[in-house]
Amino acid sequence: MSDANMLEMQHVSKSFHSGGLLQRGQVKKAVDDVSFVLNAGETLAIVGESGSGKSTTARLAMRLIAADAGQILWHGKDVSGMKARALRQHRHHIQMVFQDPYASLNPRMRIWESVAEGLRVHKPAWNKQQRRDAVAKVLQQCGLDTEGMERYPHQFSGGQRQRIGIARALIVEPKVLVLDEPVSALDVSVQAQILNLLKSLQAQSDLAYLFISHDLSVVRHIANRVMVMLDGQVVEQGDVVDVFDQASHVYTQSLLDSRPIAHPSERISQQVFEYSSEHAKQV
Repeated sequence: MSDANMLEMQHVSKSFHSGGLLQRGQVKKAVDDVSFVLNAGETLAIVGESGSGKSTTARLAMRLIAADAGQILWHGKDVSGMKARALRQHRHHIQMVFQDPYASLNPRMRIWESVAEGLRVHKPAWNKQQRRDAVAKVLQQCGLDTEGMERYPHQFSGGQRQRIGIARALIVEPKVLVLDEPVSALDVSVQAQILNLLKSLQAQSDLAYLFISHDLSVVRHIANRVMVMLDGQVVEQGDVVDVFDQASHVYTQSLLDSRPIAHPSERISQQVFEYSSEHAKQV
């Protein structure tokens, strides 16, 4: 594994039992023999319909759940069996941005407190002013006014809350962001601004993204490579342009064929996506 390759899965599988705790039903293999490599500075998108295993794969990559089989490597080191204390330290390298920017923020915490939460674990020696200074810096980096640090989540728009979620992930200076449907709850114009922000942050810090999405238009805009999942298995993987233009698997082709007809809506959407971040309005 080269120095550029940060996160790798090797033949990872995960099963869940259906039914209640006392009476377990059938075993469902949510992830079945999945392998991929995520390189520094690139975006790998995982696509598939609901239940395909893409979100479970993301949680396995973060070690939020343990794999049944296979290895998860960080710079070549197997972290699959890492104990709680070591895992807590490892997690500053890889952070997650969730789908719902409102549900992922504590409504009773001021914004600066929510963003600073990770510092309590990874920078325990820092005092309150050091934490506030770090929060102000990362909020500005994400295009937010620091005057809003004392406000609460309900006082922000959906796009602003997602920027806050991104800032909270970035505060501990990770190398990888796992983004689970990060723009699906936003309007198209706001999606474009968040995607432009992610691309700008990636260029600045050589971040790698594991990007979970069902929206193929978004994937084509943001990703370098794409992995298509069906029933827990990877059915196709490769460069975005190659997979989208010359899909080799019938399921991938069916996903592409199911996209909305390219009448004016798709052309307008593409124009919005191409709108540069320098001219994007504050959300």
